[in-house]
Amino acid sequence: MTTSMADERRDQLEQYLQNVTVDPNMLRSDVFVDFLKRVQLDTFGITTKKASLDIFLPDGRSIQAEILTSDTVERVLEVVSHKLGLCRELLGYFGLFLIRFYKEGKLSVMKKLADFELPYVSLQSSEVENCKVGLRKWYLDPSLDSMLMDCRAAVKLIYLQAIQDIEKEWAKPTQLQRQKLEALQKEDNQTKFLELSQEVQHYGYMQLDPCTCDYLEPGCGAILSVGNNEISCSITLPDNQTQDIIFQMNRVKCWQVTFLGTLLDMDGPQRTLNQNLELRFQYNEDSRWQWFVIYTKQAFLLSSCLKKMISEKMVKQAAENPEMQIEVPEQGKSKKYHIQQSQQSQAQKDYSIFQPRKSKVKIAEVDCVLGNIKEEGL
Repeated sequence: MTTSMADERRDQLEQYLQNVTVDPNMLRSDVFVDFLKRVQLDTFGITTKKASLDIFLPDGRSIQAEILTSDTVERVLEVVSHKLGLCRELLGYFGLFLIRFYKEGKLSVMKKLADFELPYVSLQSSEVENCKVGLRKWYLDPSLDSMLMDCRAAVKLIYLQAIQDIEKEWAKPTQLQRQKLEALQKEDNQTKFLELSQEVQHYGYMQLDPCTCDYLEPGCGAILSVGNNEISCSITLPDNQTQDIIFQMNRVKCWQVTFLGTLLDMDGPQRTLNQNLELRFQYNEDSRWQWFVIYTKQAFLLSSCLKKMISEKMVKQAAENPEMQIEVPEQGKSKKYHIQQSQQSQAQKDYSIFQPRKSKVKIAEVDCVLGNIKEEGL
């Protein structure tokens, strides 16, 4: 086998694994999940044994989960929910994330762990300094808070996350809103606090680290906040002026993640290999389809957020139309709803793709509005 043949085979295997790991039928297969578990353990030379894993909460506290090193995210979430008193039927509204904590108090959500991932292995194999496993809510439609209000433990968790997001300036209340929220926080009135938070700009959004984009000019700095069916961008132009741009998800045709290569970065005293990634999406602006490119190491997290908003929109549409039937992959399982056949066939088309090598990028024409997603960060 020649070098070029080996590279092409490696590319195809990468793309296959990216695609197959979000197929709900595959994730329902115990055989396939066991295969993925063995791959993770064997790759990093970790044996199955009892272990303790600290799961960090939004207020900085941690709970110690007694697990096996081979336990998946789904299993670890069950252990954590039992310790917190969280209703099992609400587990799908929460997820485990790899989060980097900085000395100055900032944090960065590096990635959402997929259900088949082994949190212990993911943490041990991470090359990022001060990286921990954190529990956060996993929905981007702020109105879904209402689904958790009957569970005291769930309310406590999203209340703590709301406080954290405001402190980190991910959510941006006005001065008047801040005063009211502070008063409610002193009273520990969690329900009223969350009700008022619904009115706060970017409440419930996921904010990414500063990155670069090609809009409005190539190489512009950008800070992205994703949620409530939109991508909100604060773009810094070359003259240091800022401009806020909002991309509505109902005008996004498709997107793709591309692996550009690996860079050796100096991160304090450590030298780390960082994946150089881009996410590009096709957007309808002024009746024309245009591609916008975002260069970020959190491309897979961003893609997961876009998929999540699509999924939530499909569920909401299904609830509004009882004649619809769709299948929405969630928490490694399927939830069935009713959708008309024409819409169902359209929903089977690809909405996003993963490109393993920049040199082999081919732009895919995807003529759909909603569809199954075929990539996930391993």
